[in-house]
Amino acid sequence: MQRMFEVCAGIDVHKDSVFVCQVQVQPDRTVAREIRRFGTTTRQLLELLDWLTSQRCASVALESTGVYWKPVFNILEAGVAVVLVNAQHVKGLPGRKTDVQDCEWLADLHLHGLVKPSFIPPVDIRELRELVRTRTTLTAERARHANRIQKVLEDANIKLGSVAADVLGVSGRAMLAELVAGHDDPAALAKLVRGRMRSKQSQLQEALEGRVRPHHRLLLKTHLELVDQLNAAIAALTAEIEERMRPFAELRERLDGITGIGPAVATVFIAEMGVDMTRWPTPGHAASWTGLCPGQHESAGKHRSGRTRKGNRWLKEAFVQAAWAATRANQTYVQAHFRRICSRRGAKKAALATAHSLFVRCVVLTQRNTEYHELGGTYYDERKKQAVVRRLTQRLQKLGFNVTIQPQAA
Repeated sequence: MQRMFEVCAGIDVHKDSVFVCQVQVQPDRTVAREIRRFGTTTRQLLELLDWLTSQRCASVALESTGVYWKPVFNILEAGVAVVLVNAQHVKGLPGRKTDVQDCEWLADLHLHGLVKPSFIPPVDIRELRELVRTRTTLTAERARHANRIQKVLEDANIKLGSVAADVLGVSGRAMLAELVAGHDDPAALAKLVRGRMRSKQSQLQEALEGRVRPHHRLLLKTHLELVDQLNAAIAALTAEIEERMRPFAELRERLDGITGIGPAVATVFIAEMGVDMTRWPTPGHAASWTGLCPGQHESAGKHRSGRTRKGNRWLKEAFVQAAWAATRANQTYVQAHFRRICSRRGAKKAALATAHSLFVRCVVLTQRNTEYHELGGTYYDERKKQAVVRRLTQRLQKLGFNVTIQPQAA
């Protein structure tokens, strides 16, 4: 089998240690191996880097283990070419499982070019990615606390959520603050509303009549304080993200022009994918990496489960949400695409297919540096107009009508 390197290495990563197997092809074409163990502190990883560079190591295969690979990758990438490998792709033979054998097996695979590198974006994109992911996590946590506040109110028989669209809005926060302070007079609480909710004071007065106990007030106070802390953290992260998104402002604006894709989804796309689309041979390969396309499982000529594979869950969640939003945009191609699939496959599968379509458009626009062109809601009908006319005519004839087709005047 062809050997791709003269000197390379495989690294098996753990929390407190890494096992490194360096392989070197000798003049007589035999392979010499040297195995060492290093710690994972910065000083010891720098020693590992010095040893690899002194041995003229051309490339290193690194197994992606949890988050423990990140400090190793961040230090080694400055001196050698690092290939991050999915652990599932390099599982060794069963019954021979030790740390030393793991790094040897990884080094042998890398020596013969049998490992598939994972996608690792540049440093600036990686930093932006961590900020965006953290903001998404904190936003979800804030929503969980809002749901818990609603649960406490229901337990106290306060039906604020049945009248107010946003319990944590300006009027809702004012009433919740009074409840926490111990003031539970429904008439007084209903007078705290602002804006258009003033017309609902009679309904609010009835909804705010409940049984608020001391532990309810403590729970409401706790959740409201956590919501305020999360709001402050999200605001700080958003400010930093907007600052780092300045070089990509033009791209985000173009992506924002796609039906269903807003600035938030465009930010997630740039943070997860970067701006260099040459990493994938085609947009379909990028969609497969994301997990937005059907799975492929064929055996003995039979097609089995087509469930989507595991991919980038941050992109998948963002684009599925964008797909649901796009289905409400009337007279658009995306809505027609969703309805066309929904009629025969169901709403959930149609939403995932629509998310795939939106993602591919983002990749193409980024790759070609072009603007989005809306095809319109009649795109599919115009593409096969005669077939549509024939199908609808036949349906009317089956219902007992004589049909005459008369084209409209120009």
